[in-house]
Amino acid sequence: MRRSLTVGLAGVLGIALVLGGGVALGVLGTPSLAGVDNQFGPVNETTTVVHTDLHLRNPNPIGVRLGNVRVNYSVAMNDVTLASGQRDGVRVPTGNSTLNLTTAIDNEQIPVWWYTHVDNGETTAVDIDARVETPLGEASLGQSRAIETDIAGQFDSTETRPVEANRPFVRDPVLYINRTRGAWDRPNVTRQQTPLDLSFTVYNPKSVPYTVSKVGYDVTMNGVPVGEGETDRGYLLEPRTTETIRANAAIRNDRLDEWWVSHIDRDQVTDLRIDFYLLVEVGEEQFRIDLDAIDYEQRIETDIFGTKATNESATTDEATPASASNDSATTGADSRTTETDSDDGLDPTGSEVTETTVTGTETTPTATPTETDDGILDGGSETGDGVL
Repeated sequence: MRRSLTVGLAGVLGIALVLGGGVALGVLGTPSLAGVDNQFGPVNETTTVVHTDLHLRNPNPIGVRLGNVRVNYSVAMNDVTLASGQRDGVRVPTGNSTLNLTTAIDNEQIPVWWYTHVDNGETTAVDIDARVETPLGEASLGQSRAIETDIAGQFDSTETRPVEANRPFVRDPVLYINRTRGAWDRPNVTRQQTPLDLSFTVYNPKSVPYTVSKVGYDVTMNGVPVGEGETDRGYLLEPRTTETIRANAAIRNDRLDEWWVSHIDRDQVTDLRIDFYLLVEVGEEQFRIDLDAIDYEQRIETDIFGTKATNESATTDEATPASASNDSATTGADSRTTETDSDDGLDPTGSEVTETTVTGTETTPTATPTETDDGILDGGSETGDGVL
């Protein structure tokens, strides 16, 4: 027994000496990583599976399989580690081969990543690190990919849009929205919520004033409610004057892991929607006006690993403004390759594409339209102040 153990140890030592001597003399080469491919797998409420293919190249005429061959792998987004794994005792055959790994993302990390994405100006650095340790040496491969979105900026518009009350005895439109603007309130972004500063400039075409007592909003992402609320600040809209109304919306980050499931299920596509409404007071009457004219719809597409089919990217609904996104990838090892995909919302001539939502058949020729009919209420006859 002791003799067998001695022979076994001597054999292992002999192999190690042969391998080490072969590397030193240049006879044997160090296996290298030729590439890394990732794909999202099944996703549920708690985890997101990631399938990884590590492409290995062993230049030696023999395969390598010793107990201390180890593979480490990790995926981080803005330095937030989403997935990591390790495998020991891996066999590296001669020539080119592919090692399949499966790791899982903890969905509770998604709100943490989202916070960094917005705080970083809607930019995410996806860093993939793979490392193989063998008796012949160590090989590593790093990939970096930048993901950029423009969610808040798509709210900006100078298009004049009529607002209709759609109520009996009310002559529409009751307002015109001449401008909308949006931006993340980055100084107040926290890990709990993502505030969004929105404003719209409205024009009262009527001869009577009315008060906006509340501005309400509902935010959904792929139909998942992620925010709702009302602002208590009131606004007095004088006749034939313009006023800027501010709405401070917020996304609840604790609901984003549920949204993430839908985003992956839809091949990394999200439809973000913000519905607005006003509570308006005219005299003794109070009623709600849904601001369908400025309901915010934005399609968000990502290609986190850069492996989506090219014919599936840059698609938008006709009634949805195109998202301006920019994804770039860099792979670093012995060689370096770079690919860039961009969709900056420009047509081939370089001019900005503007999409218009038409409400009914009415067109508004100017930013501050003038009505010959000043009445807000219509009961078949009108008085001087427009109210029956």
